[in-house]
Amino acid sequence: MSAANPHPGPNPERIFETFNAYQKTAALKAAIELDVFTAVGQGATTIPSLAKRCQATERGMRILCDYLVINEFLQKNGQEYALPEISAIFLNRQSPAYVGSAAGFLTLPALIEPFWDLATIVRTGSSPRGESTTHDPNNSVWVDFARSMAPLQKLAARGLAEILGASAGEKWKVLDIAAGHGMYGITIAVENPNAEVFALDWPGVLQVAKENAEAAGVSSRFHTLPGSAFEVPYGTDYDIVLLTGFLHHFDPPAIATLLRKIHAALKPGGRAVTVEFVPNEDRVTPPIPAAFSMVMLGFTKAGDAYPFSEYDRMFRAAGFSSSELRRTPGPQSIIVSRK
Repeated sequence: MSAANPHPGPNPERIFETFNAYQKTAALKAAIELDVFTAVGQGATTIPSLAKRCQATERGMRILCDYLVINEFLQKNGQEYALPEISAIFLNRQSPAYVGSAAGFLTLPALIEPFWDLATIVRTGSSPRGESTTHDPNNSVWVDFARSMAPLQKLAARGLAEILGASAGEKWKVLDIAAGHGMYGITIAVENPNAEVFALDWPGVLQVAKENAEAAGVSSRFHTLPGSAFEVPYGTDYDIVLLTGFLHHFDPPAIATLLRKIHAALKPGGRAVTVEFVPNEDRVTPPIPAAFSMVMLGFTKAGDAYPFSEYDRMFRAAGFSSSELRRTPGPQSIIVSRK
C-alpha cells in the first residue's frame, strides 16, 4: 500500500518544467540536424543503428531519443523507436510535407537572444532589435526566413488559393507585399494560369522567391518590386493584394498608413488578403495565435498579435467596405477585405 501524498494540491513541477523548456527547442533542433526522424523512418530504430547512421555516440543518442519520446516526437516499444504521425508527416525529410527547415529560422540566435533580457523589454515596451529588424534591407534574417520557412507555409498557401477561387482562372493582377519565400503568390500563379504576380521585398529576399518561382514553373508570370513596402510605388489596378505575416510587425498608425496605400492600389471590388496570427477578443485564446504577441514583444519595436475587431477597424478606416475572418486548421487565420 503506497503512502498518501503528504502535500496534496499545487506543486512547483510546472515551474521547474518551464525553466527547462529551452531544452525542448534544443532537442528538436538537434534531432533535425542529426536527421534522426528520417533515419527512424528508413529503418534505423535502435540506439546502435541510430548512433551509426547519425554519426553520434550511443549515450547521446539514447538520451536524445528518450527525451523525444517524453515529448511525443518519437514512440518507444522495448528498445525500438518509431515515428508518431506528426513526425512521420512533418519531420521525416522523405515526406513531401517536411517542415524541419523551419529550424533554420525559428532557432536563430537573433530571434532568441532578446528574450534573455525580457524584463528590460517589458519595462521599455520595445525590443532593441525592432527598428533594424523590419527596416534594414541588409538584415540577413529575412533571407534566412525565406529559405527556411517556405515548406511550413505551403499548406496555408494552398488554403488561401482555394479560398480566393484561384483555380477558376480569372485574369488577376496580384501584389504580394513582403513576399519572403513567395509561396503565397507562387501558389496562386500555379493554380491560376492567368495570374500575374508582383512580389515586393528586399532584393536579397526576392532572389529566394525568384528561385522558388522558377522551380514552380511560373517565373514568366512572377515579377519583382525590390524595396520597402512603405516606400516603393505599387502601381494600380490590382485584383488582389497579399499581406502574409507582415502587419503584425507594426503598430496601428503604421498599419493604417500601409492600408491606405494598398486601398489606392486595388481595383474597385479588389481584395486585400491578410494571413495572420489572430487571437480571440480575450487575447489569451487560442493559445498559439495569442502567444504570438510575445514573439512580437521580443522581436519588434511595436508589433503585436491583433484580434479581428482591431483588423476590421483598421481596414474600414482605410476605406475598405468589409472584412471577413476565415479560421484555418493551423495557427494562422485569413482575413479577406474588400475595397
